Amino acid sequence: MSGEKEEASFRMFGAYGEPEERRDVLESSGISSQPEPQVQQQLGSLFGVPWHPADQETSMVTQQQWHLQGLGRSELQAAGLPDAQPGEAAESSPRQVLLEPDSVGVRATATHPLLKRAPQGSWKVGTLFHGKRVYAVAISGSTHHVYTCGSGYIRVWDESALHAGDKAPRAQLDLQHPQDRVVTCKLFPDERSLITGGASQAVTLWDLAPTPQVRAQLTSTGPTCYSLAVSSDAHICLACFHGFVEIWDLQNQILIRKHEVPVYGSRCVDITGNIFWTGGEDTTLYSWDLRSYQRLHQHNLQNEILSITHDPGEEWVLAGLRTSDIVFLHTRRNEQFKALMKKYTRHHSLKFASCGSYFVTAIDTRLSGLEAPSLQKLFQIEESSGILCCDVSSDNQYLVMGSSSSATIYQLLY
Repeated sequence: MSGEKEEASFRMFGAYGEPEERRDVLESSGISSQPEPQVQQQLGSLFGVPWHPADQETSMVTQQQWHLQGLGRSELQAAGLPDAQPGEAAESSPRQVLLEPDSVGVRATATHPLLKRAPQGSWKVGTLFHGKRVYAVAISGSTHHVYTCGSGYIRVWDESALHAGDKAPRAQLDLQHPQDRVVTCKLFPDERSLITGGASQAVTLWDLAPTPQVRAQLTSTGPTCYSLAVSSDAHICLACFHGFVEIWDLQNQILIRKHEVPVYGSRCVDITGNIFWTGGEDTTLYSWDLRSYQRLHQHNLQNEILSITHDPGEEWVLAGLRTSDIVFLHTRRNEQFKALMKKYTRHHSLKFASCGSYFVTAIDTRLSGLEAPSLQKLFQIEESSGILCCDVSSDNQYLVMGSSSSATIYQLLY
């Protein structure tokens, strides 16, 4: 069967409510940027939400819509995706739509449980002085402990340090070798364990309670782990290296498989149900069956992929591009669209909030919170130095960003 890439054809939306550049849209396409009712209706249907005129109160999204599980190939076909063979690109040509999301007529009732948790602003509460470049960061929602990761060590900060600019860390976890460097980390769903990877020849599993300590060193077959992903049940970990992904059984701490992926498509990894996703410099987002290890689809996103994440219901996968654009792909239906950001960037971090009603995107020195699915800007933060990583606490109270020598803490306002 053919292994050709699927040429991306996106529905495109402006983010932040700013005027759009018409990049990637043919002048002769006849696409209008005006928020006509027909276009508004298509935005609502994109997320499975019926559109109503702006003078009618309607819920933007239901709990069920945000709680669909990632499915394997057979379930994808049952859900209506094209019957592509493993490794074959699915055919799709959704019509491009360009509009300003601030004008979208789909509104939500004030009592909707998800939108209750969408913040309307942020307030800087403190700075954690890590002492070296912060390549990865995590924050717990249950304890509000922050973990700043870099070269040589990981520092652990308790909640009292978040509101004080000069407090010492609660603990410092020295890496096995001083030259080792952590560039990626993930908290487990129960937030009692942390897994880290980087330039260290190993993926490290840490117990966080009652005292942070190493539980296991999972010896890797590659020199540098660029990205990590943990399944929602914390049974499986994916570690992304140059040209392959290691699939680990976390319960038994054994390597299940060393899975080869395209060399230039292995910068980042994510997992949704029984599917995992990889992407990188070759501009292609690949999806793989976690059971058969066969490639399901590949999507040409036209620009280098710097990050991949997903919503809590594992229904949408988000890819952050070198151009700062964000591509959204549905995990069950053959649907995709692009949010235009209009700026080339060195770093692009994405993080979906656990409540599912918003996500944050960090591009160079700017971090923005965007409502899902409307893409309306909720808040924006401008830092003095480049943002290398970010995380949102699971209770949606705090936001943390890592930079050249410190981590900055913001409290989210509702």
